Amino acid sequence: MISVIVPVYNEQQGLEPFFARLVPMLEGMDIEYEIVCVNDGSTDQSWALLVEQRKRNQRIKLVDLSRNFGKDAALTAGLQYAAGDAIIPIDADLQDPPELISDFVSMWRQGYEIVYAVRDSRESDSWLKRISASAFYKIYNALARVPMPANTGDFRLLDRRVVNAINNMPERNRFMKGLFSWVGFRSMPVYFTRQQRGSGKTKWSYWKLWNFALDGLTASTTMPLRIALYLGLLLSLFAFGYAVFLISRTIVQGVDLPGYASLMVVMLMLGGAQLVVLGVLGEYLGRIYDESKRRPVFIVRESVGFDPGAGNPSR
Repeated sequence: MISVIVPVYNEQQGLEPFFARLVPMLEGMDIEYEIVCVNDGSTDQSWALLVEQRKRNQRIKLVDLSRNFGKDAALTAGLQYAAGDAIIPIDADLQDPPELISDFVSMWRQGYEIVYAVRDSRESDSWLKRISASAFYKIYNALARVPMPANTGDFRLLDRRVVNAINNMPERNRFMKGLFSWVGFRSMPVYFTRQQRGSGKTKWSYWKLWNFALDGLTASTTMPLRIALYLGLLLSLFAFGYAVFLISRTIVQGVDLPGYASLMVVMLMLGGAQLVVLGVLGEYLGRIYDESKRRPVFIVRESVGFDPGAGNPSR
């Protein structure tokens, strides 16, 4: 059996066309399946529409979170509730074509444990989105201990062994794309052309994407701390050399009051560098604080269609 996980957040306009493409495709594959829809605190009619879809198809199972916890938390919930031998996360906006699932399953049957979709074209994105995405993958792979395939999202197939490994990870601050790469296993890419959204508007503003990128870097590597250390050492050496220069010039030429401007430049530069380093430390300290509280990644308000004891909502 395969489980298709669908995180949903305010997708009322796109749910009907999404299921109209997904369900017939799954029915035509001659394989057992379930569709686990995780409502991530939607404020529109998404939950009511999901309940209506379940009335039509009992293979659709529902998880309603108590509020909006974020896509990675919703995906975590789906992974914990899914019962399939292979699990496939997919967005409901139809930018990731459901028809690609058959290729995933074919590769899985050949022995691959992770089959991930790679966007060979991002023409549907704005030029700023394309540039920023390219920069993120380059920076991430340069800093992270385990690189991540460029131009990949959450759309992929995960073998049950992969999902069990991810579900056993105790961390709360989750960057799922990084975790998918970190666990390893035999992987194979499948290339496709990303389409425009089927309906509605994206929930990702550039500010949210920036914060998401910071979360991804700090969750996957401590290299920013090492860079801060090197930056501090470099500036300290520069400041020491400049101090030697000032002392030598004063001994030779006497007191030079006009040096006030250069002194202020050095002070401002060092002060700015210190604030940057403190900011990096603060990012990691904040994540340590969140982890130490050991709050659950998500809270389930209601689940529909699962056997008693399914999932692990305490995590």
